[in-house]
Amino acid sequence: MSRRLFGARVFFVSTLPAFLLGAAQVAPSNQVPAVTFVMDFPESRPEHYLIRVRTEGPAHYESSGRLSNDSDLSDNFTFDFTISNETRSKVFSLAAKAGYFQRDLDAHRKNLAFTGKKTLRYADGARSGESGYNYSANPAVQELTALFQGLSATLEFGHRLDYDHRYQKLALDEELKLMQEMAKENLLAEIKAIQPILEQIAADPSVINVARARAERLLAVHAAQ
Repeated sequence: MSRRLFGARVFFVSTLPAFLLGAAQVAPSNQVPAVTFVMDFPESRPEHYLIRVRTEGPAHYESSGRLSNDSDLSDNFTFDFTISNETRSKVFSLAAKAGYFQRDLDAHRKNLAFTGKKTLRYADGARSGESGYNYSANPAVQELTALFQGLSATLEFGHRLDYDHRYQKLALDEELKLMQEMAKENLLAEIKAIQPILEQIAADPSVINVARARAERLLAVHAAQ
């Protein structure tokens, strides 16, 4: 069954009021510091995803959603991956600038399009914070939102490419072309996380040459980062 119906473009402009959730909770003293981003957007693909980044260990991603608007079948994806030290440090630096999400992050502006309910959470051994928002005017939150959305887009590409490589290789070129376009627009993050599937495609003689070349160029983008 084709899984090529996942649209990766989700942006952070929006409207619905956001809510401050549990800002003063006490975290367990032995808890590894973690930042978690959750997106719930029924009109998008995936409809739901979560990314958790810790100060040590692998990052975690999970997503779910219908295969298509007219399908009741759902696709569930879970992936643990290595995140670069640079991106990890950036996530925690931005979380600190955003006050560890202990205040309401939403701008509460009227007449903004709804682009999904977003939630940022922070927890360590001393503090925790959580806030939901549709659009935030906080620069650190905007940067975090774009980073996590770019990371989700990259991982969903890897998810679809893996499926296509196994079951419908002729579909690879279209997917890789879209991925190249988004990479050029800086809408992706951490391409290294899906390096193995790109390498498999580039090295597979049963894949058409143009798709193999696209995979090689995307690997070169990663190497240059």
